[in-house]
Amino acid sequence: MKLYFFQAGILRSQKQYFTAGRGVGEPFDVPVPFFLMDHPEGYVLFDTGNAREVVDQKEKHWGDVVAAYDPVMTEDEWVVAAIRKIGVHPEEVKYVILSHLHLDHAGGVGHFPNAKYVVQREELCFAYVPDFYMKGAYIRKDFDKPVDWFILEGWQDDGFDVFGDNRIKVLFTPGHTPGHQSVLVNLDEEGSFLLTGDSCYTTENLNEDVLPGLVADPRSTVRTMQRIRMLRDRSVTVVTGHDPVAWSGFKKAPEFYC
Repeated sequence: MKLYFFQAGILRSQKQYFTAGRGVGEPFDVPVPFFLMDHPEGYVLFDTGNAREVVDQKEKHWGDVVAAYDPVMTEDEWVVAAIRKIGVHPEEVKYVILSHLHLDHAGGVGHFPNAKYVVQREELCFAYVPDFYMKGAYIRKDFDKPVDWFILEGWQDDGFDVFGDNRIKVLFTPGHTPGHQSVLVNLDEEGSFLLTGDSCYTTENLNEDVLPGLVADPRSTVRTMQRIRMLRDRSVTVVTGHDPVAWSGFKKAPEFYC
């Protein structure tokens, strides 16, 4: 199995949105990651980055949120174009696992016609009727599509094994949103990787007890961070969601981990 790292551009932002109470007003440009797993039984995407529309009509598509998180993405960084560059066509993707349905993670929903879209029920419900403080982070036109939803039920389905071979497992990691999930990838040669999505923005969050700047439930966020630390202590490589320094240390497609 191969694991590819991709970047759907950046968000031009400020540090306090990623490390609560720290870096107020400090410019902070962060990557927008997504990942492709080439499994013997099919291709699996984890997240899909920004929507194609942010390339040339971001204000129209994202609205006022660009004032805090300004997306900068080129056409060839869009998820469909990006995976085509390594020879993968959208029709070949078997599963799209969504950490959550925020605008910089669910922009590619609907562009993989043969895929099952793996999402937590609580996340899908919350995305349609979010509380006021997260309303701007969900773009209904990104995810409100007639796709084949594959619903997971929180702790009941924690550790869901996508192909039943311990290679790709979905972990329930609530906190950032009520139905957030992460992916544990177990590779043959280079060990295990935890793709955290937004359950952990930066290594500063993880190492210094600093909450991310946007969370639905601080207590659940802390419990999720503790779980991530435990996995790291067991030699799992933790891939944080929006850390520009940590992200620079990983290989990017067309290179891969295996």
